[in-house]
Amino acid sequence: MTDPKPLLATLRGERQAVPPLWLMRQAGRYLPEYRALRADKGGFLALATDPEAAAEVTLQPIRRFAFDGSILFSDILMVPWALGQDLSFGVGEGPRLEPALVDHALDRLHAHPERLEPVYSTVARVAEALPPATTFLGFAGSPWTVATYMVAGRGSKDQGETRRFAYGDPVGFGAIIDAIADSTVDYLAKQIAAGVDAVQLFDSWSGSLSPAQFERWVIAPTARIVAALHDRCPGVPVIGFPKGAGGKLLAYARETGVDAIGLDETVDPVWAHASLPADMPVQGNLDPLALIAGGEELDAAVDRILAAFVDRPHIFNLGHGILPDTPIAHVEQLIARVRSTT
Repeated sequence: MTDPKPLLATLRGERQAVPPLWLMRQAGRYLPEYRALRADKGGFLALATDPEAAAEVTLQPIRRFAFDGSILFSDILMVPWALGQDLSFGVGEGPRLEPALVDHALDRLHAHPERLEPVYSTVARVAEALPPATTFLGFAGSPWTVATYMVAGRGSKDQGETRRFAYGDPVGFGAIIDAIADSTVDYLAKQIAAGVDAVQLFDSWSGSLSPAQFERWVIAPTARIVAALHDRCPGVPVIGFPKGAGGKLLAYARETGVDAIGLDETVDPVWAHASLPADMPVQGNLDPLALIAGGEELDAAVDRILAAFVDRPHIFNLGHGILPDTPIAHVEQLIARVRSTT
């Protein structure tokens, strides 16, 4: 029997005549209604931890565009915040975590799991409000990416501080990875219990690792999380998104156990279809800058992706998050192009 939610059916291996569609960061700064609400709340963390406001932000792009998928409005750094680091978002500075674990022991942190309770309340509110055909996606950061922020206390271009830490103290770094993985399983399982239909693991910085380190710090902990979620929440799909993995993408797809794989914009969709496990659902992978460009270039880019995945379960999405200066008219153009598929 066909699932009444096309995106969820695709994640379970059913190919659709018209691919379901959602966009990473679809609830965000390109929307005037989001900017107004964020200004009213006074900052990102205040917004993300107010269940009523966070639910409203999650629902805004569904009302405007009727996407097939709705993704929870939150942040990948909620887990380290719950593990005991202080989290802040400075204007124009990006997120900060204190104390940075490069010079502070993990066991000196005091966990605050109650910090995640507003997220579960947000999920419950959104689940009640979504249209019946809309798939609700929860998410978390993957251990490697989350660890890069926990160790350095901030984002960086090459994750050099964390990579040095992982080489210099693999036992200590492994303890950080294990703590993140354990917390992530519980966090995602509780999102599922509160009402999400599927979950995505974001590994935004996986491309910075050598093959051996990728196996150790990306594939192994991801496989552990996926296996635990499949055991605790049978039938709930898990999407893996290892941005920048390149040629390591195939090992990730084979070894992690994810039900579907997200592709960033650098991945050739023709290669991906030919190389990935047969019938594995894929998600992606339009360049966010092509969406900003619009016009004929956008149409051509959309058509190339649709053609590459015509014989595979496919969820249309970007290769990374939608950018703040994206014109709303171009999002409307993208939706019309994808949904004109016959």
